[in-house]
Amino acid sequence: MKKLKDILYRVAVEAVYGSTDIDINTLVFDSRKVTANDVFIAIKGTVVDAHQYISSVISQGATVVVCEDLPENSQDNVVFIVVKDSQEALAIMADNFYENPSRELKLVGVTGTNGKTTVATLLYNLFKKAGFKVGLLSTVKVLVDDQEFPATHTTPDSLTINTYLRAMVENGVTHCFMEVSSHGIHQKRTKGLHFTGGIFTNLSHDHLDYHKTFAEYRDIKKSFFDELPKTAFALVNIDDKNGNVMLQNCEAKKYSYALKTVADYKAKILENQLGGLLLTINTHEVWSKLIGTFNAYNLLAIYATADLMGLESIENLRLLSELESVSGRFQYLISESGITAIVDYAHTPDALKNVLETIGAIRTNNEKVITVVGCGGDRDKTKRPKMAHIATQLSNQAIFTSDNPRSENPQTIIEEMEAGVEPQNFKKYISIVDRKQAIKTASAMAEKGDILLIAGKGHEAYQEVNGVRAHFDDYEIITETLKELQK
Repeated sequence: MKKLKDILYRVAVEAVYGSTDIDINTLVFDSRKVTANDVFIAIKGTVVDAHQYISSVISQGATVVVCEDLPENSQDNVVFIVVKDSQEALAIMADNFYENPSRELKLVGVTGTNGKTTVATLLYNLFKKAGFKVGLLSTVKVLVDDQEFPATHTTPDSLTINTYLRAMVENGVTHCFMEVSSHGIHQKRTKGLHFTGGIFTNLSHDHLDYHKTFAEYRDIKKSFFDELPKTAFALVNIDDKNGNVMLQNCEAKKYSYALKTVADYKAKILENQLGGLLLTINTHEVWSKLIGTFNAYNLLAIYATADLMGLESIENLRLLSELESVSGRFQYLISESGITAIVDYAHTPDALKNVLETIGAIRTNNEKVITVVGCGGDRDKTKRPKMAHIATQLSNQAIFTSDNPRSENPQTIIEEMEAGVEPQNFKKYISIVDRKQAIKTASAMAEKGDILLIAGKGHEAYQEVNGVRAHFDDYEIITETLKELQK
Protein backbone atom coordinates (compact mmCIF):
# COMPACT_ATOMS: atom_id res chain seq x y z
CA MET A 1 0.00 0.00 0.00
CA LYS A 2 1.13 3.55 -0.67
CA LYS A 3 0.43 6.79 1.17
CA LEU A 4 -1.82 9.33 -0.54
CA LYS A 5 0.43 12.23 0.54
CA ASP A 6 3.39 10.65 -1.28
CA ILE A 7 1.38 10.17 -4.47
CA LEU A 8 0.37 13.86 -4.44
CA TYR A 9 3.99 15.12 -4.51
CA ARG A 10 4.38 17.86 -7.19
CA VAL A 11 0.61 17.89 -7.96
CA ALA A 12 -0.89 21.41 -8.17
CA VAL A 13 -3.51 20.95 -5.43
CA GLU A 14 -6.06 23.73 -4.90
CA ALA A 15 -7.92 22.31 -1.90
CA VAL A 16 -7.93 19.21 0.32
CA TYR A 17 -10.96 17.86 2.20
CA GLY A 18 -9.86 15.11 4.58
CA SER A 19 -6.52 13.57 5.52
CA THR A 20 -3.83 12.71 2.97
CA ASP A 21 -2.01 10.54 5.51
CA ILE A 22 -3.90 7.41 4.47
CA ASP A 23 -3.09 4.21 2.59
CA ILE A 24 -4.49 3.83 -0.90
CA ASN A 25 -4.83 0.82 -3.19
CA THR A 26 -4.36 2.08 -6.76
CA LEU A 27 -5.16 4.92 -9.16
CA VAL A 28 -8.16 4.65 -11.48
CA PHE A 29 -9.68 7.06 -14.03
CA ASP A 30 -12.20 4.58 -15.52
CA SER A 31 -15.19 4.59 -13.16
CA ARG A 32 -16.09 1.01 -14.14
CA LYS A 33 -12.84 -0.33 -12.68
CA VAL A 34 -13.00 1.24 -9.20
CA THR A 35 -12.66 -1.09 -6.18
CA ALA A 36 -12.12 -0.65 -2.42
CA ASN A 37 -9.59 2.00 -1.31
CA ASP A 38 -8.92 3.21 -4.84
CA VAL A 39 -8.16 6.80 -5.84
CA PHE A 40 -10.55 7.93 -8.57
CA ILE A 41 -9.35 10.75 -10.82
CA ALA A 42 -12.32 12.49 -12.49
CA ILE A 43 -11.26 13.68 -15.94
CA LYS A 44 -13.21 16.01 -18.22
CA GLY A 45 -12.75 14.11 -21.48
CA THR A 46 -13.58 15.18 -25.02
CA VAL A 47 -16.70 12.98 -24.97
CA VAL A 48 -17.53 12.30 -21.30
CA ASP A 49 -17.03 14.28 -18.08
CA ALA A 50 -16.18 11.70 -15.41
CA HIS A 51 -17.28 14.06 -12.63
CA GLN A 52 -20.80 12.70 -13.19
CA TYR A 53 -19.64 9.29 -11.90
CA ILE A 54 -18.27 10.46 -8.54
CA SER A 55 -21.23 9.20 -6.47
CA SER A 56 -21.07 5.89 -8.31
CA VAL A 57 -17.36 5.29 -7.62
CA ILE A 58 -17.83 6.12 -3.95
CA SER A 59 -20.50 3.42 -3.72
CA GLN A 60 -17.96 1.04 -5.35
CA GLY A 61 -15.44 1.69 -2.58
CA ALA A 62 -13.32 4.64 -3.72
CA THR A 63 -11.89 6.42 -0.66
CA VAL A 64 -10.22 9.30 -2.51
CA VAL A 65 -11.60 11.45 -5.34
CA VAL A 66 -9.39 13.82 -7.31
CA CYS A 67 -11.52 16.34 -9.19
CA GLU A 68 -11.62 19.82 -10.70
CA ASP A 69 -15.12 20.59 -9.38
CA LEU A 70 -16.15 19.59 -5.86
CA PRO A 71 -19.55 17.82 -5.90
CA GLU A 72 -22.38 19.40 -3.94
CA ASN A 73 -22.85 16.34 -1.72
CA SER A 74 -19.34 15.42 -0.57
CA GLN A 75 -19.10 12.58 1.96
CA ASP A 76 -17.17 12.62 5.26
CA ASN A 77 -15.59 9.20 4.76
CA VAL A 78 -14.11 10.19 1.39
CA VAL A 79 -11.07 12.41 0.84
CA PHE A 80 -11.56 15.03 -1.89
CA ILE A 81 -8.57 16.59 -3.63
CA VAL A 82 -9.45 19.57 -5.82
CA VAL A 83 -6.95 20.26 -8.62
CA LYS A 84 -6.81 22.70 -11.50
CA ASP A 85 -6.22 20.02 -14.13
CA SER A 86 -7.18 16.38 -13.51
CA GLN A 87 -5.29 15.06 -16.54
CA GLU A 88 -2.07 16.65 -15.36
CA ALA A 89 -2.72 15.43 -11.81
CA LEU A 90 -3.23 11.87 -13.09
CA ALA A 91 0.08 11.95 -14.97
CA ILE A 92 2.11 13.22 -12.01
CA MET A 93 0.35 10.88 -9.56
CA ALA A 94 0.98 7.92 -11.90
CA ASP A 95 4.67 8.86 -12.05
CA ASN A 96 4.81 8.97 -8.23
CA PHE A 97 2.74 5.81 -7.77
CA TYR A 98 5.16 3.80 -9.91
CA GLU A 99 8.14 5.45 -8.16
CA ASN A 100 9.30 7.68 -11.01
CA PRO A 101 10.50 4.95 -13.41
CA SER A 102 11.45 7.39 -16.20
CA ARG A 103 14.25 8.73 -13.96
CA GLU A 104 15.83 5.27 -13.91
CA LEU A 105 15.87 5.04 -17.73
CA LYS A 106 17.25 6.98 -20.66
CA LEU A 107 13.85 7.94 -22.10
CA VAL A 108 13.73 9.60 -25.53
CA GLY A 109 10.50 10.99 -26.99
CA VAL A 110 9.91 11.24 -30.75
CA THR A 111 7.31 13.70 -32.03
CA GLY A 112 6.27 15.12 -35.41
CA THR A 113 3.65 14.34 -38.04
CA ASN A 114 5.48 11.62 -39.98
CA GLY A 115 8.33 9.29 -39.08
CA LYS A 116 7.62 8.84 -35.35
CA THR A 117 7.07 5.08 -35.55
CA THR A 118 10.02 4.45 -37.86
CA VAL A 119 12.47 6.53 -35.82
CA ALA A 120 11.37 5.12 -32.43
CA THR A 121 11.25 1.51 -33.64
CA LEU A 122 14.57 1.62 -35.46
CA LEU A 123 16.25 3.27 -32.46
CA TYR A 124 14.94 0.34 -30.40
CA ASN A 125 16.37 -2.09 -32.98
CA LEU A 126 19.72 -0.30 -33.21
CA PHE A 127 20.29 -0.17 -29.45
CA LYS A 128 19.15 -3.79 -29.14
CA LYS A 129 21.76 -4.78 -31.74
CA ALA A 130 24.32 -2.74 -29.77
CA GLY A 131 23.72 -5.05 -26.79
CA PHE A 132 21.46 -2.92 -24.60
CA LYS A 133 18.20 -3.90 -22.93
CA VAL A 134 15.69 -1.60 -24.59
CA GLY A 135 12.03 -0.56 -24.34
CA LEU A 136 9.64 0.79 -26.97
CA LEU A 137 6.30 2.61 -26.69
CA SER A 138 4.92 2.97 -30.22
CA THR A 139 1.79 3.06 -32.37
CA VAL A 140 2.46 -0.51 -33.49
CA LYS A 141 3.47 -2.23 -30.25
CA VAL A 142 4.98 -1.93 -26.80
CA LEU A 143 8.22 -3.79 -26.11
CA VAL A 144 9.69 -4.42 -22.67
CA ASP A 145 13.04 -5.69 -23.90
CA ASP A 146 11.91 -8.91 -25.68
CA GLN A 147 8.36 -9.01 -24.28
CA GLU A 148 5.75 -7.69 -26.71
CA PHE A 149 2.39 -6.13 -25.86
CA PRO A 150 -0.26 -4.71 -28.25
CA ALA A 151 -0.50 -0.92 -28.53
CA THR A 152 -3.87 0.84 -28.24
CA HIS A 153 -2.81 4.49 -28.74
CA THR A 154 0.22 6.26 -30.18
CA THR A 155 0.81 7.67 -26.70
CA PRO A 156 -0.94 5.52 -24.04
CA ASP A 157 -2.62 6.99 -20.95
CA SER A 158 -0.36 8.04 -18.05
CA LEU A 159 -1.05 4.96 -15.93
CA THR A 160 -0.26 2.61 -18.81
CA ILE A 161 2.93 4.51 -19.68
CA ASN A 162 4.22 4.33 -16.11
CA THR A 163 3.16 0.69 -15.71
CA TYR A 164 5.30 -0.24 -18.71
CA LEU A 165 8.20 2.01 -17.68
CA ARG A 166 8.26 0.39 -14.22
CA ALA A 167 8.19 -3.08 -15.87
CA MET A 168 11.12 -1.99 -18.04
CA VAL A 169 13.14 -0.90 -15.01
CA GLU A 170 12.40 -4.18 -13.23
CA ASN A 171 13.51 -6.10 -16.33
CA GLY A 172 16.86 -4.31 -16.51
CA VAL A 173 15.97 -2.04 -19.44
CA THR A 174 18.30 0.98 -19.70
CA HIS A 175 17.00 2.83 -22.80
CA CYS A 176 13.41 3.49 -23.91
CA PHE A 177 12.16 5.13 -27.11
CA MET A 178 8.64 6.53 -27.14
CA GLU A 179 6.34 8.04 -29.73
CA VAL A 180 4.86 11.26 -28.40
CA SER A 181 1.66 12.30 -30.21
CA SER A 182 0.03 15.72 -30.19
CA HIS A 183 -3.05 14.15 -28.54
CA GLY A 184 -0.82 12.69 -25.81
CA ILE A 185 0.90 16.02 -25.17
CA HIS A 186 -2.39 17.97 -25.15
CA GLN A 187 -3.99 15.49 -22.77
CA LYS A 188 -0.96 15.78 -20.43
CA ARG A 189 -0.14 12.06 -20.69
CA THR A 190 3.60 12.77 -20.68
CA LYS A 191 3.55 15.17 -17.71
CA GLY A 192 5.84 14.11 -14.89
CA LEU A 193 8.03 11.98 -17.15
CA HIS A 194 11.76 12.69 -17.19
CA PHE A 195 13.08 12.71 -20.74
CA THR A 196 16.74 12.28 -21.65
CA GLY A 197 15.99 13.66 -25.10
CA GLY A 198 13.36 14.76 -27.59
CA ILE A 199 13.32 14.41 -31.38
CA PHE A 200 11.29 16.49 -33.85
CA THR A 201 10.85 14.86 -37.28
CA ASN A 202 8.60 17.25 -39.26
CA LEU A 203 5.22 18.95 -39.21
CA SER A 204 2.46 18.83 -41.80
CA HIS A 205 -1.33 18.67 -42.15
CA ASP A 206 -2.85 16.21 -39.64
CA HIS A 207 -5.28 15.96 -36.70
CA LEU A 208 -7.00 19.27 -37.48
CA ASP A 209 -10.26 17.56 -36.51
CA TYR A 210 -8.86 17.63 -32.96
CA HIS A 211 -6.61 20.70 -32.81
CA LYS A 212 -8.75 22.94 -35.09
CA THR A 213 -5.84 25.04 -36.42
CA PHE A 214 -2.35 24.26 -37.67
CA ALA A 215 -0.91 26.85 -35.25
CA GLU A 216 -2.50 25.06 -32.30
CA TYR A 217 -1.19 21.70 -33.57
CA ARG A 218 2.32 23.17 -33.93
CA ASP A 219 2.24 24.82 -30.49
CA ILE A 220 1.16 21.58 -28.81
CA LYS A 221 4.20 19.84 -30.34
CA LYS A 222 6.38 22.74 -29.24
CA SER A 223 5.18 22.46 -25.61
CA PHE A 224 6.89 19.05 -25.42
CA PHE A 225 10.25 20.74 -26.11
CA ASP A 226 9.44 23.67 -23.80
CA GLU A 227 9.25 21.19 -20.91
CA LEU A 228 12.45 19.23 -21.59
CA PRO A 229 14.94 19.62 -18.70
CA LYS A 230 18.31 21.37 -19.10
CA THR A 231 20.02 17.98 -18.87
CA ALA A 232 18.18 16.65 -21.96
CA PHE A 233 18.95 17.07 -25.65
CA ALA A 234 16.53 18.49 -28.23
CA LEU A 235 17.19 17.22 -31.76
CA VAL A 236 15.21 18.85 -34.57
CA ASN A 237 14.94 18.61 -38.35
CA ILE A 238 15.73 22.17 -39.48
CA ASP A 239 14.89 21.47 -43.12
CA ASP A 240 11.36 21.75 -41.75
CA LYS A 241 10.56 25.42 -41.10
CA ASN A 242 9.01 24.44 -37.76
CA GLY A 243 12.25 22.87 -36.51
CA ASN A 244 13.64 26.12 -35.13
CA VAL A 245 10.21 26.97 -33.68
CA MET A 246 10.48 23.85 -31.49
CA LEU A 247 13.74 25.18 -30.03
CA GLN A 248 12.39 28.60 -28.99
CA ASN A 249 12.30 28.79 -25.15
CA CYS A 250 13.68 25.24 -24.98
CA GLU A 251 16.19 24.80 -22.13
CA ALA A 252 17.58 21.46 -23.34
CA LYS A 253 20.86 21.20 -25.27
CA LYS A 254 19.96 22.03 -28.87
CA TYR A 255 21.02 20.02 -31.92
CA SER A 256 19.87 20.00 -35.54
CA TYR A 257 19.85 17.61 -38.50
CA ALA A 258 19.23 18.28 -42.17
CA LEU A 259 19.77 17.22 -45.76
CA LYS A 260 19.52 20.71 -47.28
CA THR A 261 20.60 23.11 -44.52
CA VAL A 262 23.78 23.60 -42.48
CA ALA A 263 23.23 21.50 -39.36
CA ASP A 264 25.01 19.63 -36.57
CA TYR A 265 24.20 16.37 -38.35
CA LYS A 266 24.20 16.57 -42.15
CA ALA A 267 23.44 13.87 -44.73
CA LYS A 268 23.61 13.71 -48.50
CA ILE A 269 21.90 11.13 -50.72
CA LEU A 270 24.37 9.58 -53.16
CA GLU A 271 22.09 6.83 -54.49
CA ASN A 272 18.35 6.23 -54.07
CA GLN A 273 16.97 3.04 -55.59
CA LEU A 274 14.62 0.15 -54.86
CA GLY A 275 17.53 -1.72 -53.26
CA GLY A 276 18.18 1.03 -50.74
CA LEU A 277 20.00 4.29 -50.04
CA LEU A 278 23.66 5.28 -50.20
CA LEU A 279 24.27 8.24 -47.89
CA THR A 280 27.03 10.32 -46.44
CA ILE A 281 26.40 11.27 -42.83
CA ASN A 282 28.86 13.87 -41.51
CA THR A 283 31.39 12.73 -44.19
CA HIS A 284 30.93 8.99 -43.39
CA GLU A 285 29.48 6.85 -46.18
CA VAL A 286 26.78 4.32 -45.26
CA TRP A 287 24.48 1.99 -47.21
CA SER A 288 20.94 1.38 -45.93
CA LYS A 289 18.25 -1.10 -46.92
CA LEU A 290 15.64 1.63 -46.40
CA ILE A 291 14.36 3.57 -49.39
CA GLY A 292 13.55 7.21 -50.14
CA THR A 293 14.36 10.73 -49.05
CA PHE A 294 12.00 10.54 -46.05
CA ASN A 295 13.99 7.55 -44.80
CA ALA A 296 17.24 9.49 -45.27
CA TYR A 297 15.81 11.95 -42.70
CA ASN A 298 14.77 9.09 -40.43
CA LEU A 299 18.21 7.46 -40.61
CA LEU A 300 19.93 10.77 -39.92
CA ALA A 301 17.72 11.34 -36.84
CA ILE A 302 18.56 7.83 -35.63
CA TYR A 303 22.30 8.28 -36.19
CA ALA A 304 22.27 11.67 -34.42
CA THR A 305 20.31 10.32 -31.44
CA ALA A 306 22.62 7.32 -31.03
CA ASP A 307 25.62 9.67 -31.24
CA LEU A 308 24.15 12.00 -28.61
CA MET A 309 23.55 8.97 -26.39
CA GLY A 310 27.19 7.95 -26.58
CA LEU A 311 27.30 5.23 -29.24
CA GLU A 312 30.70 5.09 -30.95
CA SER A 313 30.53 6.45 -34.53
CA ILE A 314 31.79 3.40 -36.48
CA GLU A 315 29.57 1.05 -34.46
CA ASN A 316 26.66 3.46 -35.00
CA LEU A 317 27.14 3.43 -38.80
CA ARG A 318 27.55 -0.36 -38.91
CA LEU A 319 24.31 -0.92 -37.00
CA LEU A 320 22.53 1.73 -39.08
CA SER A 321 23.36 -0.23 -42.25
CA GLU A 322 21.74 -3.37 -40.80
CA LEU A 323 18.35 -1.77 -40.03
CA GLU A 324 15.31 -2.99 -41.96
CA SER A 325 12.00 -1.26 -42.65
CA VAL A 326 9.27 -1.18 -40.02
CA SER A 327 6.04 -3.11 -40.60
CA GLY A 328 3.69 -1.09 -42.82
CA ARG A 329 6.29 1.61 -43.52
CA PHE A 330 7.33 1.35 -47.19
CA GLN A 331 7.10 -2.42 -46.81
CA TYR A 332 7.43 -3.96 -50.23
CA LEU A 333 7.40 -7.23 -52.11
CA ILE A 334 8.09 -8.17 -55.72
CA SER A 335 5.83 -10.86 -57.19
CA GLU A 336 7.05 -13.68 -59.45
CA SER A 337 5.45 -11.82 -62.37
CA GLY A 338 7.60 -8.76 -61.63
CA ILE A 339 4.99 -6.49 -59.99
CA THR A 340 6.25 -4.42 -57.05
CA ALA A 341 3.71 -3.86 -54.26
CA ILE A 342 4.36 -1.31 -51.51
CA VAL A 343 2.29 -1.08 -48.31
CA ASP A 344 2.65 2.19 -46.42
CA TYR A 345 0.89 3.90 -43.50
CA ALA A 346 0.77 7.21 -45.44
CA HIS A 347 -2.51 8.68 -44.17
CA THR A 348 -1.69 12.40 -44.40
CA PRO A 349 -1.25 14.47 -47.58
CA ASP A 350 2.43 15.07 -46.81
CA ALA A 351 3.16 11.39 -46.13
CA LEU A 352 1.37 10.28 -49.31
CA LYS A 353 3.28 12.89 -51.33
CA ASN A 354 6.59 11.72 -49.80
CA VAL A 355 5.92 8.09 -50.66
CA LEU A 356 4.79 8.81 -54.23
CA GLU A 357 7.74 11.15 -54.80
CA THR A 358 10.05 8.42 -53.50
CA ILE A 359 8.51 5.97 -55.96
CA GLY A 360 8.90 8.62 -58.68
CA ALA A 361 12.59 8.99 -57.87
CA ILE A 362 13.35 5.26 -58.18
CA ARG A 363 11.12 4.38 -61.16
CA THR A 364 12.22 4.29 -64.81
CA ASN A 365 8.95 5.79 -66.17
CA ASN A 366 8.42 2.69 -68.30
CA GLU A 367 6.04 1.34 -65.68
CA LYS A 368 2.68 2.43 -64.26
CA VAL A 369 2.24 3.56 -60.66
CA ILE A 370 -1.18 2.45 -59.35
CA THR A 371 -2.24 3.86 -55.97
CA VAL A 372 -4.99 2.49 -53.72
CA VAL A 373 -5.91 5.06 -51.08
CA GLY A 374 -8.74 6.03 -48.72
CA CYS A 375 -9.35 8.39 -45.80
CA GLY A 376 -10.48 7.51 -42.28
CA GLY A 377 -13.97 8.31 -41.03
CA ASP A 378 -14.60 10.59 -38.02
CA ARG A 379 -11.28 12.32 -38.66
CA ASP A 380 -10.06 15.54 -40.27
CA LYS A 381 -12.21 15.99 -43.40
CA THR A 382 -10.11 18.78 -44.89
CA LYS A 383 -7.33 16.39 -45.89
CA ARG A 384 -9.64 14.18 -48.02
CA PRO A 385 -9.59 16.24 -51.26
CA LYS A 386 -5.85 16.88 -50.76
CA MET A 387 -5.12 13.14 -50.55
CA ALA A 388 -7.09 12.52 -53.75
CA HIS A 389 -5.37 15.39 -55.55
CA ILE A 390 -1.91 14.03 -54.66
CA ALA A 391 -2.83 10.43 -55.58
CA THR A 392 -4.10 11.39 -59.05
CA GLN A 393 -1.34 13.94 -59.66
CA LEU A 394 1.55 11.58 -58.84
CA SER A 395 0.13 8.22 -60.03
CA ASN A 396 -0.79 6.83 -63.45
CA GLN A 397 -3.94 5.38 -61.91
CA ALA A 398 -5.62 5.86 -58.53
CA ILE A 399 -8.32 3.84 -56.85
CA PHE A 400 -10.23 5.60 -54.06
CA THR A 401 -11.56 3.20 -51.47
CA SER A 402 -12.40 2.78 -47.79
CA ASP A 403 -9.81 3.15 -45.03
CA ASN A 404 -11.42 2.85 -41.58
CA PRO A 405 -14.88 4.39 -42.22
CA ARG A 406 -15.75 4.16 -38.51
CA SER A 407 -19.23 5.70 -38.10
CA GLU A 408 -19.26 7.54 -41.45
CA ASN A 409 -20.72 6.40 -44.77
CA PRO A 410 -17.68 5.23 -46.80
CA GLN A 411 -19.27 6.41 -50.05
CA THR A 412 -19.57 9.94 -48.63
CA ILE A 413 -15.90 9.91 -47.64
CA ILE A 414 -14.91 8.91 -51.18
CA GLU A 415 -17.10 11.64 -52.67
CA GLU A 416 -15.35 14.20 -50.46
CA MET A 417 -12.02 12.87 -51.73
CA GLU A 418 -13.16 13.12 -55.36
CA ALA A 419 -13.74 16.86 -54.93
CA GLY A 420 -9.94 17.31 -54.93
CA VAL A 421 -9.34 15.77 -58.35
CA GLU A 422 -8.52 18.30 -61.06
CA PRO A 423 -10.34 18.00 -64.44
CA GLN A 424 -7.23 16.83 -66.32
CA ASN A 425 -6.99 13.88 -63.90
CA PHE A 426 -10.63 12.72 -64.02
CA LYS A 427 -9.71 9.74 -66.20
CA LYS A 428 -6.92 8.71 -63.84
CA TYR A 429 -9.11 7.40 -61.01
CA ILE A 430 -11.92 5.04 -60.19
CA SER A 431 -13.74 4.51 -56.88
CA ILE A 432 -14.37 1.13 -55.27
CA VAL A 433 -15.85 1.21 -51.76
CA ASP A 434 -14.76 -2.32 -50.79
CA ARG A 435 -11.05 -2.08 -49.92
CA LYS A 436 -10.28 -5.73 -50.64
CA GLN A 437 -11.91 -5.44 -54.05
CA ALA A 438 -9.97 -2.22 -54.69
CA ILE A 439 -6.67 -4.01 -53.96
CA LYS A 440 -7.68 -6.92 -56.21
CA THR A 441 -8.64 -4.54 -59.02
CA ALA A 442 -5.33 -2.68 -58.75
CA SER A 443 -3.48 -6.00 -58.91
CA ALA A 444 -5.44 -7.06 -62.00
CA MET A 445 -4.56 -3.73 -63.70
CA ALA A 446 -0.85 -4.18 -63.05
CA GLU A 447 1.62 -5.62 -65.54
CA LYS A 448 5.23 -6.72 -65.20
CA GLY A 449 7.35 -3.87 -63.83
CA ASP A 450 4.40 -1.84 -62.52
CA ILE A 451 4.36 -0.47 -58.97
CA LEU A 452 1.32 -0.80 -56.69
CA LEU A 453 1.04 1.47 -53.65
CA ILE A 454 -1.48 0.43 -50.99
CA ALA A 455 -1.62 3.50 -48.75
CA GLY A 456 -3.21 4.56 -45.48
CA LYS A 457 -3.40 1.58 -43.13
CA GLY A 458 0.16 0.22 -43.13
CA HIS A 459 0.69 -2.00 -40.07
CA GLU A 460 -2.99 -2.05 -39.04
CA ALA A 461 -4.44 -5.55 -39.07
CA TYR A 462 -8.08 -4.47 -38.89
CA GLN A 463 -10.72 -2.36 -40.57
CA GLU A 464 -13.18 -0.45 -38.38
CA VAL A 465 -16.76 -0.10 -39.63
CA ASN A 466 -19.56 1.18 -37.34
CA GLY A 467 -17.58 0.46 -34.19
CA VAL A 468 -16.69 -3.10 -35.21
CA ARG A 469 -13.08 -4.04 -35.97
CA ALA A 470 -12.73 -6.94 -38.41
CA HIS A 471 -9.42 -8.52 -39.41
CA PHE A 472 -7.96 -6.76 -42.43
CA ASP A 473 -4.27 -6.65 -43.36
CA ASP A 474 -3.20 -4.80 -46.53
CA TYR A 475 0.13 -6.65 -46.78
CA GLU A 476 -1.55 -10.02 -46.31
CA ILE A 477 -4.21 -9.26 -48.94
CA ILE A 478 -1.82 -7.93 -51.59
CA THR A 479 0.50 -10.93 -51.04
CA GLU A 480 -2.37 -13.41 -51.47
CA THR A 481 -3.82 -11.51 -54.45
CA LEU A 482 -0.54 -11.41 -56.37
CA LYS A 483 -0.01 -15.14 -55.72
CA GLU A 484 -3.50 -15.89 -57.04
CA LEU A 485 -2.80 -13.92 -60.22
CA GLN A 486 0.35 -15.95 -60.83
CA LYS A 487 -1.53 -19.27 -60.92
